[in-house]
Amino acid sequence: MTLETAAATEAAGAEFAAAVLDSMPDSLCIGLEGDLGAGKTTFARGFIRGFGHTGRVPSPTYTLVEPYDYSDYRIFHLDLYRIEQGAELEYLGLSEMTGPGKLLLVEWPSRACEALPPVDIRIVLKVIPRGRTIEFTALSPAGKSVFDCQPGAGAVRDA
Repeated sequence: MTLETAAATEAAGAEFAAAVLDSMPDSLCIGLEGDLGAGKTTFARGFIRGFGHTGRVPSPTYTLVEPYDYSDYRIFHLDLYRIEQGAELEYLGLSEMTGPGKLLLVEWPSRACEALPPVDIRIVLKVIPRGRTIEFTALSPAGKSVFDCQPGAGAVRDA
């Protein structure tokens, strides 16, 4: 799928949030991948707003994690770009961010090594001359359930 503007990238995040809310998985780990400037944070902003957040959605580049509370879920938006070793995540309280009712939205998940739970859905954003492309891949039954509820999820594939 091609996203020509930042607004389109944010809207894609909101649509993805609607799919997650429709499927109501117990928990999810969502990995956002792509080069610097590919739109990971913009997508995450749309996702978080898709849950109803109306306030500011800052990039967690310096704080590393930003939590958001909703009636059904607690979302943790992480940016691991500055992480050198996966063990550093324990200092952030990663073990308290996983489990029922919790969603991890992780930029740069590969930096976590083995410290993260397995990624359920991989989202890859790539910059192209006229915007960016986005590709979703369900990597687990929980991830697949999100797309089973979403008609026309043509940009999604199973790994």
